[in-house]
Amino acid sequence: PVAHEIDVPESAKTTISDAFSKIPFGLPTEPIPVGASRQGGGSPFTTPLYGLDQWFKIYSPRQLVALACFVDAVREARQELSKAGYDAAETEALSAFLQCGFDRMLDFNSSILAWITSVEAIGHTFVRFALPMNWDFSEAAPINDVRGGWWMCLDAVGESIETILRATNSIAPVPTVLNQSAIDCPEAGAFDVIVTDPPYYDAIPYSDLMDYFYVWDRRQLSDLSDAYREAFASPLGPKWRNDTNDGELIDDASRFGGDKQASKTNYEEGMAKAFKACHTALRPEGRLVIVFAHKQPDAWETLVSAIIKAGFVVDGSWPIQTEQAARMRAQGSAALASSVWLVCKKRDPLAKAGWDAQVLKEMETSITAKLRDFWDAGIRGPDFVWAATGPAMEAYSRYPAVKKASEPGQLMAVAEFLSHVRRIVVDFVVGRVLSHGQSEPTPGDHPLDDITTYYLLHRHDFGLKEAPAGPCILYAVSCSMSERELVDQYEVLAKSGSAAEQGEAGDEEADGDDEDAGTSGGGGKFKLKTWSARKHRSLGLETTSGRTIPLVDQVHKLMQLWVAGDVVKVNDYLDARGLRRSQVFAQLIQALIEQSRAEGSAEECSILERLQNYLKSVGSTAQAALGLE
Repeated sequence: PVAHEIDVPESAKTTISDAFSKIPFGLPTEPIPVGASRQGGGSPFTTPLYGLDQWFKIYSPRQLVALACFVDAVREARQELSKAGYDAAETEALSAFLQCGFDRMLDFNSSILAWITSVEAIGHTFVRFALPMNWDFSEAAPINDVRGGWWMCLDAVGESIETILRATNSIAPVPTVLNQSAIDCPEAGAFDVIVTDPPYYDAIPYSDLMDYFYVWDRRQLSDLSDAYREAFASPLGPKWRNDTNDGELIDDASRFGGDKQASKTNYEEGMAKAFKACHTALRPEGRLVIVFAHKQPDAWETLVSAIIKAGFVVDGSWPIQTEQAARMRAQGSAALASSVWLVCKKRDPLAKAGWDAQVLKEMETSITAKLRDFWDAGIRGPDFVWAATGPAMEAYSRYPAVKKASEPGQLMAVAEFLSHVRRIVVDFVVGRVLSHGQSEPTPGDHPLDDITTYYLLHRHDFGLKEAPAGPCILYAVSCSMSERELVDQYEVLAKSGSAAEQGEAGDEEADGDDEDAGTSGGGGKFKLKTWSARKHRSLGLETTSGRTIPLVDQVHKLMQLWVAGDVVKVNDYLDARGLRRSQVFAQLIQALIEQSRAEGSAEECSILERLQNYLKSVGSTAQAALGLE
């Protein structure tokens, strides 16, 4: 830049005070929240670590001056509307629409913006559900008709309003929007249906992120009407209030003095309290619809426990593809592409406790047909596991409690029940992979050992490429293991680094989040180790611990012996373990052949095919079968 280009933005520093002198509440000096560390990583707010601890500090001086000018102009437009004869309702509505345009422009005007180098364009602030530090930010030109400019943002709002008008161009009741706590029930039996998309533990700090817009909306709208004045009475958005035991319900330890357990307990108890309020507000034949797209096992256990404690039984479930394929979360961390919609009805208050064997049998009966339907519908990966959880819950939630027949006085916990469900689901997937989609195992039968089951699930969904931690943890839990055991003890997985924190280089609407915002169950990524990289000496061999040798370890051991050309050891290994007569071993090899072929792993595919031919060969010499002549 030349001297003039440097001097102009510097001069903006001297005009900031004047620019905000007429604006209510002045410069946005409200604090940026520090936030708490989450399951998926650290706090989503990293700017305070670098001194950007107040909202005005995340804007450059000329951005602040420009934004103040727009605030002042929109407020003046309100006065002009009144002078032009618009009534109070029209003025209020048009002012709100103008503010929507301002808020959209605000997303494109901060020092958090990254460059989108692939298309030579500016990014926007909330590419993720986070406020990360950005060292090389881009500045929009808000007065120009370009991306991030006022006119383009206002046009987008206008198009949205037209779409909304078309969607509501029918005879329908006028909706009522209430700004109140979810546990404030208007009256018992008031509703036929309640639909809710609840917060997911620490996935998204909604209120803290909202403050980015709230502090500006408060300056713009707080004097628009009594309703707006009440809504913007507080300097910041609603947080959890310990004095009233009410407020925003998320898992954020920073609101409990850093006590993670207190925060988690508060969230879980709050969820149960909210569902109980829903139970009271529904008519006897009413329905509660819960939208859930979280793939962390703990979150599902909490949700199910809250549903049962509140007196509901799951009456139906529908996996609905609600997520944009281009979202950063979908691209970078394999978040659920489908939301699971649980339809719940009130449980008979006279219902008695059930018994574990009966409940599991009912679950297995109801889930089998649903699994086929979901598979045929093309649902795969983590979506398939969680889509099947809904139908399974119908059997468990039918009873206020489930007793264990073999342990008098003990109850089958939600976690234990869901463990049974997940295992049936993963065995179904493995059965389909092994049989090329022609059959599946009977519930309760495990065609493969836990390690091989995990390997095949992971390989089927992600191949040998990097996979987000979330699905890896989910599959590991479903196979009664932890991802740490797979890395350290079995050496099937390798940690391949943390989830990248980078801006979206695509559509401006992408709304991904930081490392899947905790919904994946953890940050970082994993990769399956290739057959040639598994070099530990005990691979495929008996150990002093006496644990079962995973079938996939036996395949990889044979492949290594095969490549070494040691015919005697190949034959001895096959005979000692009866692998020549093992149908499931042959199915596994065929499944791996097809998988490696689809991935383009030519060497692996070739070795497996030659091993397969050797197993089938009759009368061929070992040398010929090994291709060593």
